[in-house]
Amino acid sequence: MADAAATMSDQARRTSIGFINFAHAIDHYVVLIFPTVVIGLEAVYGRSYAELIALGTASFVTFGVFSLPAGWLADRWSRRNMMAVFYFGCGVSLFGAALAPNLIWLAVALAALGMFAAIYHPVGTAMLIEQATTRGRSLAFNGVCGNLGVAFAAGITAALAWAIGWRGAFMVPAAICILTGIAYLRLVPDNHHRSIKRDQTPDVRLAAWIAVTVFGLFIVIALTAGLVFHIVTVALPKIVDERLGDVPLILVGGLATLIFVCGALAQFAMGRLVEKFPLHILFAAVAFLQFAGVLWAAYATGITILFALAAAIVGIYAQVTVNDMVIARYTADAWRGRVFAVRYFLTFLVSGAAVSLIAFLHGRGGFDLVLAVTAVIALGFVIATAIIAMLVNGVEKERASVPQPAE
Repeated sequence: MADAAATMSDQARRTSIGFINFAHAIDHYVVLIFPTVVIGLEAVYGRSYAELIALGTASFVTFGVFSLPAGWLADRWSRRNMMAVFYFGCGVSLFGAALAPNLIWLAVALAALGMFAAIYHPVGTAMLIEQATTRGRSLAFNGVCGNLGVAFAAGITAALAWAIGWRGAFMVPAAICILTGIAYLRLVPDNHHRSIKRDQTPDVRLAAWIAVTVFGLFIVIALTAGLVFHIVTVALPKIVDERLGDVPLILVGGLATLIFVCGALAQFAMGRLVEKFPLHILFAAVAFLQFAGVLWAAYATGITILFALAAAIVGIYAQVTVNDMVIARYTADAWRGRVFAVRYFLTFLVSGAAVSLIAFLHGRGGFDLVLAVTAVIALGFVIATAIIAMLVNGVEKERASVPQPAE
């Protein structure tokens, strides 16, 4: 009987994690539908790209702002129920976007979508860490699921828009979200959040002044990483469209998907590299790759732009994985949730500024100006990671010279 109960518990845990991983893919997919749809809306509404992409600003702002209250509410109510709200809320918002009679209502629906999509990261990540038995592999696979959501958003959205119109590109994922929410409530039981005593000691203890400096630099990293991530991922389909010339939307979406898949593969590679190289050195290296890729994309044209964007995307997604592991290494378990919450809040909050920045810069200098400014922002990221590497290098060398207790 005990074995049967344990098996049932393990089965429920695996089912819950499966829904969490799917939610991560859905989360990134739904917020990136509009950046591809907007290319076709230029002809429908006779508006410029700069005017139309600005409609998504509220969506990305709410995506950042509502991450903090979502995590707070989940801890005081129910994480499982908040994930159900995520599925149903995203579905209803997507239906609203599909049925929007004008651009104003489309912007309102997108803002609501951002609010419900904000639930995933503070709630889903906390659930995954709580339920996973092998956290490292589980977090890595979960990250890949999110990146695949980004990767397939452009391709699938373009295919749906081509086959059944831009409203269908919202309608199909709306139905999937609603149906998944129903299955989630039926298959995943509601387990009340349990308070546990958490470790107050980080894996690597830093001197107080170093810890404060590193935390300040991570604020800079969160802001710069958020801007670079969202500028490139939101603008990428349109960059491909403009730099390749006169190509059909479905091909633009397919090429964008292939580029984003490079980011998912980069995360798989990072899972192995973090076991072989010091994290702080690897962090600085992928930050430089991100900068180099964006700078290359600013000058690339024709087929070369695909390779430049692939290099940028590899750096962007590789740094996400290393970023999480660096935070985990130098932050005690008792503080990790709050540190990650601040990181998500800052990273996603600037996504709204990223969309506005794209609209502002594109209207004045096209993607030459957009990518040039993004490269400058990415350089700030490089400088911050380089300083962190220098600060913790001595600590890591001293730790390596002292025999560590067996785990």
